[in-house]
Amino acid sequence: MTLYFTKDHEWLRVEGETATVGITKHAAEELGELVFVETRDSGTVVKAGDSVAVVESVKAASDIYAPVDGEVLDNNPQLSDDPARVSSDPEGEGWIIKFRLSNPEQLAALMDADAYAAFIA
Repeated sequence: MTLYFTKDHEWLRVEGETATVGITKHAAEELGELVFVETRDSGTVVKAGDSVAVVESVKAASDIYAPVDGEVLDNNPQLSDDPARVSSDPEGEGWIIKFRLSNPEQLAALMDADAYAAFIA
C-alpha cells in the first residue's frame, strides 16, 4: 500500500491496481462538517483532473478530482447516510471513491506524505 497526495488536497491509497481516494485532514478541517457527498457512478471512466465527487459543507461545496486516470469501481456507501464521516475520519473510514488505475505511471507526479506536509506548511 502506497499513499500519495495532490495539490488539491486529495489523498490516494494505492493497493495493486486499485486506488482509494478521499480528502486530506487539512481539507476536512478547512471545509468543516460535511452535510452532503455525491460521487460518480461505478463504471465511469475518468481522466486525471476530472471531478469524481462533490462534497458540501455548511461553508462551501467543493469538487473532488481524480488524481490519475482510471475507472470508478465503487463509492463509500456509508456517506449517503453519514457524510460527516468524511469530516471525522477523512483519511480512513471517510474515503470517498475507489477506482481502477489505467495509467499507474501518473503516480510519479503526486506527492508523498513529507512533500505534502511541506506543501501545506
